[in-house]
Amino acid sequence: MFTNAEKLISFRNLRPKKKEGFLKIISIFSFLGIMLGVAILIIVMSIMNGFKTDLTNKILGLNPHIVIQPNSFQINDEYIKNLKKKFKEISISKSFFGEGIVISNDNAKGIIIKGVDKSEKNIFKFFDKFISTGDLENFGPNKAFIGSEMAYNLNLKKGDMLSLMSSAFISTPLGSLPKQGKFEVAGIFNTGFMEYDQNIVFLSINDALSIFDKEKKDENIEIYLQDPLKANFYKEKIQKINQNYFIYTWSDLNKSLFSALKVERNVMFIILSLIVIVAAFNIISGLTILIKNKTKEIAILKTLGLSNKSIKKTFFLTGFTIGFFSTISGIFLGILFSLNIEKIRLFLSSVFNFEIFPPEIYILEKLPSEINLISIFIVFILSLLISAIASYLPAMRISKMSAFRALRYE
Repeated sequence: MFTNAEKLISFRNLRPKKKEGFLKIISIFSFLGIMLGVAILIIVMSIMNGFKTDLTNKILGLNPHIVIQPNSFQINDEYIKNLKKKFKEISISKSFFGEGIVISNDNAKGIIIKGVDKSEKNIFKFFDKFISTGDLENFGPNKAFIGSEMAYNLNLKKGDMLSLMSSAFISTPLGSLPKQGKFEVAGIFNTGFMEYDQNIVFLSINDALSIFDKEKKDENIEIYLQDPLKANFYKEKIQKINQNYFIYTWSDLNKSLFSALKVERNVMFIILSLIVIVAAFNIISGLTILIKNKTKEIAILKTLGLSNKSIKKTFFLTGFTIGFFSTISGIFLGILFSLNIEKIRLFLSSVFNFEIFPPEIYILEKLPSEINLISIFIVFILSLLISAIASYLPAMRISKMSAFRALRYE
């Protein structure tokens, strides 16, 4: 593609003379600009990918993949047997949940009360993984498991009593009042998901049905899949078995969140790509000045028989080399930064005494990062394409230069 003569000339252009110091400065800024632009693109894409992956894993690890609600129709045992027979790979649990209020130590907070059966495999796995205080064996009637954030905010510990008030009303001589009950804190769980740890209270399923004034026929069916990403596929299949029930998946509950993340990721990519484009203007400026300074040399090369195409290729190679090596350096820097982003965050937080990525706002406990090879490849190709265009535009001027006039005025 490039002859040895073209490579030699291009290499000499990359090493400007002392009197061309300004040109050297422009080349350095071109290199640094593209390198930082590529690095920032990779870092931001890694954080966005990591945030989406961590959020998805948290949601999938804490919530059922598909929920079937009775919707005024009882879910009978025959329906459950039919599900197990048709979809042998799924795991089924029974539950009931609703909104309520927890009252403790003169503090009140709106929560979700969820009734579960501790003997169910999926429930056992959840508590076995996330319990920080207490034992699942103690989880029984009039006992509750609460999240670590709720325990901290309400100053609760294992063995303390709390009052739960549901959204169900009962008739009394004083009128309709919310149904409530007292429960002992049997244990505390810590999932690392702030929203979950401060808003969920687990009761036995019978206690949950009682406090909401419901019966067994009102229980929900929770389905756990081997591949949660196929939840919508299974939802359509299950929906065909019985149209009377209301069925939704984990993605239905979080559709707006993931749509917002996707839009934000794409917008950030477009905006940060402008950094690389702006940096590439330095290549255009540098090559334009270089070509202007090398007018005499270009004229001599033309006189010696070197074609316009070859001369254009030498200057194109000069700019493209800057773009190529700055891109490689940016990718290396971006990957290195992404791999150590949590350590860097902790260091900056301690140095400046300022909380970067506060978990109460961003839900997750640490700054996530996931290096995606496809994203890196896209950034690599984009940067090279911008560098190629920036290198080609100034080189086009060479074909308009007259060797005779250039030598005459020199």
